[in-house]
Amino acid sequence: MSTRFLEINGIRLAVDVGGAGTAIVTLHGGPGMSGRWGDWATFQPLTDRYQLVSYDQRGSGESEGAEPYSHAQFVADLEALRLRLNLGKIVVLGGSYGGFIALEYALAHPENLHAVILRDTAASNRFEGTSKQRALASGLPMDEETLDRLFAGRLRDDEDFRQSYAMIQPLYNVNYDPEEGARRLARIPFRHETHNWAFSRNQPDYDLTGRLHEIQLPVLVTVGRHDWITPLEASEEIARGIPNAELVVFENSGHSPQLEETERFLDVVRDFLARHVPLGVA
Repeated sequence: MSTRFLEINGIRLAVDVGGAGTAIVTLHGGPGMSGRWGDWATFQPLTDRYQLVSYDQRGSGESEGAEPYSHAQFVADLEALRLRLNLGKIVVLGGSYGGFIALEYALAHPENLHAVILRDTAASNRFEGTSKQRALASGLPMDEETLDRLFAGRLRDDEDFRQSYAMIQPLYNVNYDPEEGARRLARIPFRHETHNWAFSRNQPDYDLTGRLHEIQLPVLVTVGRHDWITPLEASEEIARGIPNAELVVFENSGHSPQLEETERFLDVVRDFLARHVPLGVA
């Protein structure tokens, strides 16, 4: 693997590509605080049969930032990257906020997809209140004003973003390791402008529930039983709305079953791919 920096829609995106066969393109979550590295590390085993493409979306990780950070722009970037790499029909694997973009892409470009894999995501913003309630009821030290600023996209600067995320970080895992959490926190390149745009402009009107029936593709919906931020109810809503959806719940996971139950998660993904993209052939 070697990282490429590709000019896509006027900005440079950091992209990792490995393996051969049908491309699985991963879409990370957390605009402005996440990146390709987690998905790239987790899904490496799939390169024995498939091509894996992981990239930092605009305004995240090592990619350049430029407005707009709208869902339409994220979808346009993905489509331009697909064409640039000559990937043909792909599988999109979107986690958390990346799942929003995966759903948006499936509605905009179904002809370019074999299938969709979703992880701990939502088709609407209607569970935001549930997320806040669970954070405040967690028994962990939570500042309600900080939570409100996070969800509303009103972070002051990158350091404010870092400190705010540090507060909620223990909520994401069933078994939180403070030392590993501190190491991860130190590695994250926080970019508050990206987050603020996504949560102040995109989130308030985000609701695809009325269009889920339009997605006729095979869709794997995965979720951790104990996810606080995109709770089980959100994945159940997606699975009910998409005709060819399969819902798999990971009983011992929070927001990241691909990390907390990695072996089972990969087995579930492999089984789904084998049924809908045989042997990784495009």
